[in-house]
Amino acid sequence: MATSEKELRTCNKGHKYYKSSDCPTCPMCEQGSKPNSGFLSLLSAPARRALMNNEVTSLQRLSEFSEKEILKFHGIGPASLPTLKESLRREGLTFKS
Repeated sequence: MATSEKELRTCNKGHKYYKSSDCPTCPMCEQGSKPNSGFLSLLSAPARRALMNNEVTSLQRLSEFSEKEILKFHGIGPASLPTLKESLRREGLTFKS
């Protein structure tokens, strides 16, 4: 399997980083935006961005969606569901049926 050549990029804030994919996200900016606590801090960056882009920033808001609806968000995969379910469970909440 051939590895992709990494390209030097510069984000709007001036950070320089190398990427081999089309993803425009600066890893340095992304690290700075990661919450220190709460359920969003437990997720991968793509999953966290997917929820935030869909205005799901609280467990109460998350409980308004079904698992199928959440899985349709670009960036959320099946690996995120156990973390989301456990976070909801701890607050006495569940996904919509």
